Amino acid sequence: MQKTSLKSESISRIAMLGLAVAGIAVILTLLLAPWNWMPTEYAEQITVIAVTDYGCVGESQMGNSVVVSDCSASVGDVISAEFYAPASDKNGYYDRIYEKLAVVEP
Repeated sequence: MQKTSLKSESISRIAMLGLAVAGIAVILTLLLAPWNWMPTEYAEQITVIAVTDYGCVGESQMGNSVVVSDCSASVGDVISAEFYAPASDKNGYYDRIYEKLAVVEP
């Protein structure tokens, strides 16, 4: 009768579990791409849509609302503004993922 060591079986299970966890971590990092959520500074020409006590409110080309303080423009003027937005808004990363998902889904 042969004796089998339980210790060698448990080591292989632990190794497999470790490999699975490492693989899932790599996949999640590549899919979720945290660098796409980090705010990036953009400088664009915006169209003023309102003038308030706090400054001018405008809309960027990406569709973000931007408030520019110390603004003397009037409604309809195009002014330069700097604002922060997630990097995915500009690079279209999630748009490409949704396009790929639309092809896969029946």
